[in-house]
Parts: sequence; C-alpha cells; structure tokens
Amino acid sequence: MKISVKWLKDYVALPAAVEELARKLTAVGLEIEGLDRPGEALRGVVVAQIQESVQHPNADKLSVTKVDLGGPEKLQVVCGAKNFKVGDKVPLATLGTKLPNGVEIKQAPLRGVDSFGMLCSAKELGLSEESSGLLILPPELKPGTPIAEALGVDDVVLEVNVTPNRPDALSHLGVAREVAVATGAPLKLPEPRLAESGEPALSKVKVRVEDPVRCPRYTARVIENVKIGPSPQWLQDRLKACGVRPISNVVDVTNFVLLEYGQPLHAFDLDKVAGQEIIVRTARSGEKMTTLDGKQRALDAEDLLICDRDRAQALAGVMGGADSEVSASTTRVVLESAHFQPSSIRRSSKRHGLHTEASHRFERGADLDAVLPAVDRAAALIAELSGGTVAPGRVDVYPQSQPLRRVSLRYGRVEKVLGVAIAEADCRRILGTLGFRAVEEGSGQTTFEVPRARVDVEREEDLLEELARVHGYDNIPAKLPRGLAELAPEPPAAEAERRARQALAGAGLSEVVNYSFVMPRVLEALGGKEQPVALLNPLSVEQSVMRTSLLPGLLENLSRSVRHQVDTVFVYEMGRAYLRDPAGGQGQQPAAREVPRLAGLCWGLRGGRTWTQKDAKADFYDAKGAVEGVLHALHVDGVRFVPAEAPSFHPRACARVELADGTVLGHVGELHPRVTKALELPRDIFAFELDTTPLYAAARLVPSWGGLPRFPAVLRDLAVVVPLELPNDEVRRVILEVGGSLVEDALVFDVYTGKPIPEGRKNLAYAIRYRSPERTLTDAEVGTAHQRIIAEVNQRLGGALRA
Repeated sequence: MKISVKWLKDYVALPAAVEELARKLTAVGLEIEGLDRPGEALRGVVVAQIQESVQHPNADKLSVTKVDLGGPEKLQVVCGAKNFKVGDKVPLATLGTKLPNGVEIKQAPLRGVDSFGMLCSAKELGLSEESSGLLILPPELKPGTPIAEALGVDDVVLEVNVTPNRPDALSHLGVAREVAVATGAPLKLPEPRLAESGEPALSKVKVRVEDPVRCPRYTARVIENVKIGPSPQWLQDRLKACGVRPISNVVDVTNFVLLEYGQPLHAFDLDKVAGQEIIVRTARSGEKMTTLDGKQRALDAEDLLICDRDRAQALAGVMGGADSEVSASTTRVVLESAHFQPSSIRRSSKRHGLHTEASHRFERGADLDAVLPAVDRAAALIAELSGGTVAPGRVDVYPQSQPLRRVSLRYGRVEKVLGVAIAEADCRRILGTLGFRAVEEGSGQTTFEVPRARVDVEREEDLLEELARVHGYDNIPAKLPRGLAELAPEPPAAEAERRARQALAGAGLSEVVNYSFVMPRVLEALGGKEQPVALLNPLSVEQSVMRTSLLPGLLENLSRSVRHQVDTVFVYEMGRAYLRDPAGGQGQQPAAREVPRLAGLCWGLRGGRTWTQKDAKADFYDAKGAVEGVLHALHVDGVRFVPAEAPSFHPRACARVELADGTVLGHVGELHPRVTKALELPRDIFAFELDTTPLYAAARLVPSWGGLPRFPAVLRDLAVVVPLELPNDEVRRVILEVGGSLVEDALVFDVYTGKPIPEGRKNLAYAIRYRSPERTLTDAEVGTAHQRIIAEVNQRLGGALRA
C-alpha cells in the first residue's frame, strides 16, 4: 500500500528523517518495502516568470527570453517553444540540473546567444508522454519556488507491506495510529463539520437490507445541488501520490476517504436510482449487470448486490454499476457507507475476477466503527468541493448491534511468553494507545475491549503480540531456549518406515507423493465400498473428494507415464487414506479417520528394456516380492498370502496378506480388467496396498540372535502330489506341525504339473531340514519322523507320495 508522508503529517507529528519513520514502522510490524521520492527527479527545476521575449537574431524558430527567479537578477534563456507569452510562469531547469530524460543542463551558446538554463515542457519533466510546448504553471505561484513543491510532488511515498491480518493499517489513519504508538506523538483525527439543510435524508431515499448477515450495517447520506467538476489540486495530488487517478470532485472524495479511513464508499446518482430506494439483497437466477469497467457480468445466487427497485446497481463491496454512476449531469448524490461480511466479498471478488481497493479491504475485514465517521467526512468534503447541500440526518440500517470483543491479559504470562518483563502500567499504556480499552480489572489481569478495526485480535496471545511489537523485538534479550535434559527417542514407526522405504527402493520401486484429493470416478472404478468425504470448495473436479485408497494416485502416475511413452513404471507411495467417520463433524470430531497406508504398483518391462531381457514383463511375483522385501526388512514372520477376492483385483491373481494371528494387512494382485478399461489404462498392472499401523506394530526392529547350531542337520526331500488348488502354506504348516521340534525348516523348491501327474493335481517338492538342539539325530529318528509327516500330509490334505 502507498502512504503519502505529506498526507500522514495531517494526523501525527513525524520524525525529522523519513528513514527514521520507515525504521520505526518496520519495527512495529508494518514493513516498509520502499521509499519513493517523486520530486527528487525534479531537483534544480524552479518556477520562472517570463519578463521579456525577443526574436533570436540568428534563428527564426528561437526566442531569447529574460526570466525572473525571484531574485534581483534576470536570467537569459534561449527557448524554441511558441506557446507562451510575457508574464507566464513556466518551469526552468537551472544550470547543473539533470532532467528525468537524462539531459544535463549546461551553459552553452545557441546559434551565437548564451543560454543560462532551459525552459521545460511537461514531457521533458517526465510528467506526460506528449507535449505541445512549455508547461504553463498557475499564475499564483511565486518565482523561484521549487517545481516539485509547485506541482505537489515534494512528497515521499512509503510502500508499506500490510499483512492480510492487519486490515486496520490499510489507511493513512491506521498507519498514523501506528506512528503515534511508536513515537508517543498524539493522534489527531479528522473532525467533519456538516452544514445540513433541507428535507431529511429519510424522506429522499429508502434503504432495505434483506440479508443482514452479509450486510450487518448500511448507512446512506444525501447531498443535493451538486456541481460535478475537477477536484482541487491538493486533492488530486494526494490521490496521485497513492496511485489513484483523479476523476471528478465527488468520485475523488470517495477515494480520498477510502485512503484516509480505510472505509470503502460509493456514490450513486440519486436520480438514476429507481424508486429512490436502495435494496441490499442476493442475486436472482439469471440476473446480470454491467459494472463500472464496462463489462456485463452474469451474477451468481451467492453474490450480494446493491439494487434499486428495478435492477442491480452495484456488486456489493467490489465494484459499482454503470447504470447509476456519477456523471457530469449528476446533481443529487446518495453516498453509501456500509459493512459487508468478509467471506461473501472474497467469494464474489474471486468468482468475477475483480480485485479492487474496496474488495481488498472488505475481504480482510473493514472497521465497522468507521462506517459513520467516513460517510460524514465524505459528505462534508463533497458539499465543500461541489457546492452541494447535505440533507439532515443519515439513513442508517443497523438491525443488530454487535458487541465489542473482550480479551483478558494475565500480566504473569507476559514474561513467560515474551521472555522479557513489561510493567503492568506499560502494558496498559501500550494497549490503550492502540485503542484497547480496559473494562474490567481482576487479580493480576485486565480485560480489554478490542477495537472493531483489530479483527486480528481474538485471544490473549494476540495481546501479547501487540506488547512485543510495540515494546520492541530488539529489546527482548537473546537467550538459549530451555531444553530437555535428553532427547525423546525416535518413535519405532519412524524407523519402520525408513526400513520399508529402503526395502522398496531395493526392489526397484521409486517413491512418489500425490495429492490427498482425487476424482470420484476413479474410486468408483476401483470398486471400493467406502463413501469418500467430499470437499466443500474443491480446486477442481479432479480433486473433489478425499482418497480412500492410495491406488488412484499411483494409477494417475502410470497413466501420465504411459502418455509419455515410458515402458516401465515401478512406484510406491506412503501416505494416508481418509475414511468417513460416522460420528465425524460432531463437536470436535474430524469428518474422516486418517489411515496410514503403503501402496505400490508394478507395470511394464522388469528392469527396463535391456539386451539381456528384452521382453521380461512384470508379473504378480514382482508385486508380491516387493511386499516380502518389506516384511523381511521389518523382521515380520509368519505372514501368509491367502488367495482371496478384492474389488480392485483380478480373481486369478489376488492374495490377502495376513499376519500369523489373522490380522489382515492388505492385498496384493493384478488389477482387474474392469478397472483398467474404465480408467483407460494398459493391462497387466500389479499392485499392493497395506495398512501400516498393524504392519509396524508387528515389526521386530531390534533383531535377536541365537547361537550357532552345535549339532549337524539331516536333509531329506519330500515330493507329494496334492490337489491343484491347495496352497503351499497348508502343506508346509502340516510338515512343521507334525515334525515338531525335530524339523527346523521346510522349503518348497519345485512345483510341477503335467504328465505323469494326474489332471487337477500338482507335485510339490520340499527340502526338509531336521536338527535337534540337544543331540545328533540318528537315521532311525529322522526316518520315523519323515514317515509320520508323509502319512499326515496324505491323510489331512489328500496328498500322495510321488512315486
């Protein structure tokens, strides 16, 4: 925001140096990003009065002038312009001046006649793009006056970075209050003096607010017998300094008061307001209006409008309408000063792509208490500058008075939180200067009423922040923070997650991080039964619900890779799925439960296209192997892969991953063709998804080791023919159970189907390792145990020893 130092002086005494002012404002939280001195480029240019002008003796197009600079001597200046006459006052660049266009003024003869300066045009001074001659100045100016002062640009403009939580500082009065706090100088507020006459305002215009939530207060004043014309130079100078283009006296006053109070105003031509009635309502279906920028806008039902009896006249808090704008023919003005709900203005501004000075303030939170003084100040100025008369009274619709917020400060917490002691009296003084009024005293604490302008102050910590910034952050001593005697150990889940990442990287999978928002149709295609949590204000349709699975993000990664002709995609993600909570949204209960998960996807050529394996495609065992790698890294034993069915996976290649106690970790398998078709993905996609909470709980992160075996092992092979659908785990479980303490391990090393194995059956070959921790086993002991295993496998599982 641009703040004029010259303007700021009207309200508070400033430090002698502008740099000191900038330092003090920055110290209290209003960062000064830059200092602009527009008059600096005109240093050395002064007002000069032309006393004589004669034809140049050696050039028809040149004149030799004598100019008065307010001193006893007259300067001789050669000039090529013809638009002046003797007695005019014009800018003179004295010797040694460097103009904005880079020209340096030196004494030099022009066609044989010495010239001791240069009479300037507006273009040469950098004040306009084009110029037809010298800049003719107002006749009341004194010769010798610096041109920057004469033109009102002898100012310094501060570029203030106002954070979004400080809308109270989006005005000259707001910044002046901060200066008063930082320097201790008194604050001088404007005192509007209204000369009211005629019929009361209530008889000239009616106001009806249909949505008091979005518009808590609406005030109007009527000014009649207005004569539209240009604003006086002082007003134009102040607006220009802040980057606002002067338009007319009435419109300029509304902009002036906006920059002064931070309260947006709008002036309507009362004769163009149908029915002499203002209605504040939301837009109707299909309603349109043309705003001041000349664009016709289709309105949304959520847009708040300022209307007359027949049509919309303004997009409330954002921009006025073209139908009732003040023009050269306006004689009666109704002046609006209102307060609007910030969220409503923010949505309308964003919806229509309109960001104005008014919306910038309203959407951050304007000062409700500035509504009345701002409209009175503007009415007084309009009457003064346009010759109008102000109708007695205001039309003030304020259905429900809003109490001031109250916040208590416990003085004992000041030093604990800030790290520096501030006396109670100083705390009261600082907060009082900022406008906080003490309303209740207690034991060691005071309750303050918060000014309505300070929308950012809601709790005790906000008051402590006010004390810190005004007392001075530089005055808080630097101390080492109090720490614990020892650091808390790293949570086991963090180590488990790190090992899982290493295992997946070792399996050739790359980690990805996706958004938690997904498209509903992707979840529907995956066939999940969970109803996702929908977002109230999604960024797009593609990100409108919370994910109930990590697979949609991985499938989008695959889809994008395929479009870019990538032939291998091995990726995984660690993140959270969001499952709807039936009790969500009640009290402090979140709408969804966050479930930590681990998911991976394997597709394409295993290891990429190489000269050794040109067509080695990923299969079920790549995904299963990645899961087994994680289990091995976490030392999770006894996990079973049980054939199962899941909505997202093909029945022919899907396994449920279970812990030894039956806890289901998730699924691994081939993605169902129904899913790949619905999402336009390639076939043969293998994926897995696991819940990491039970997985990490089962992890043995501290390995345990036993001694080396003291006695030798006896190895025996066992080949049994079993039904085709019987899983290896069932056979292995029987071998280990029947063998008891004598069987150390049983590993399947061959699976065979085909002749001479009967149809519908398969041969499983196991390497069984027998060992006793107490003695060397005899052949008889091993033989007896081996025969017992064969018998139990045949009896329980319908197997037969292969001949």
